[in-house]
This record gives sequence, structure tokens and C-alpha cells, in this order.
Amino acid sequence: NTELGIDTETRPSFRKGQQHKVALLQVATADLCFLFRLNYMGLPNALAHLLENGEIKKIGLSLKDDVQQLHKRRPSLKPRNFVDLQQIAAQMGIKDMSLAKLFANIFRQRISKNAQLSNWEADALDEKQRVYAATDADACLKLYHRMEELKNNGDFRLISPEKSTPKPEIQ
Repeated sequence: NTELGIDTETRPSFRKGQQHKVALLQVATADLCFLFRLNYMGLPNALAHLLENGEIKKIGLSLKDDVQQLHKRRPSLKPRNFVDLQQIAAQMGIKDMSLAKLFANIFRQRISKNAQLSNWEADALDEKQRVYAATDADACLKLYHRMEELKNNGDFRLISPEKSTPKPEIQ
């Protein structure tokens, strides 16, 4: 049973009403991550078939948004067997479901979000962008395996954040 980590990146828009199409599709296997520049190649048949293949599990976070963006590139796309980590997190009682926070809480490691608002339509992606993009898709796959393991063996405990401490009075 093949499992892939999936993520997309879209050039951020800083003007009201302006939207860009998804520029990058990241697909991670257990040991490789492929970055597809959709703004140059569109969504070719081979990638569409991969996304529509029901035998391959595609794992990501907030997949509804990614799928909507991919539909703009290819309206006929019928994605199958997508697993959203937010649903697994909700089943486990986890409330904060951002990728960075899930990863930090489960693996006790930070993942950098510095390149998030960069130009994903640039002629060439720089090293920071490539690493950021690959890390997100890879993190989805790693989180899925660990969350399923924790969920199945019940070996986790939710800890509520401490109540905020009162601010000291300044005189």
C-alpha cells in the first residue's frame, strides 16, 4: 500500500481580490520529495492519474484547500484516497492543527516556516524555498505514520496548556 505526503504552494497575494493559481505540487515518498512546478507545466496527465489513483494514499494537511487549488489547474480532476491529518488530529482530541504545531508537539522538533510567503512563481526556486516545500510534504508523511501509531496503541496523553500567568505589576 503506497503512501505519499502531499502539499501545494501558491504565490501569496497581497491585494484584495487577487488570487494566483497553485504554483507548486510537492509529493514525498519515504525517502524522496518531488517538486512539480505547476505554473510552468500545468497539471499533466501523469500527475492527474497519480492524484486520482485510489490505491495510493495521499496524505496532507488542510487538503480541501489544496484540492480546490488543483481543480483550478485541471477542472476535470477527481482526486481519490486523500487523508487529511486534521481529521486524525481531531480524532485524537488535538485542537491546534497547524503543521508546524503538530510536528513540534509530536516530534519535539521545529520546522521552519520562513519561506511560506515567498514567490512560488519565481523563475527558479532558491534553496530555502526548495527545502521548505520538500519539508512540508515529508512532514505530512512522517506525522501520518506517527499519529496512526499513537492512535492505534493509545500511547499518548493530551496536556492542556497552562493558564496564562498574570503579568507582574510594574511600579
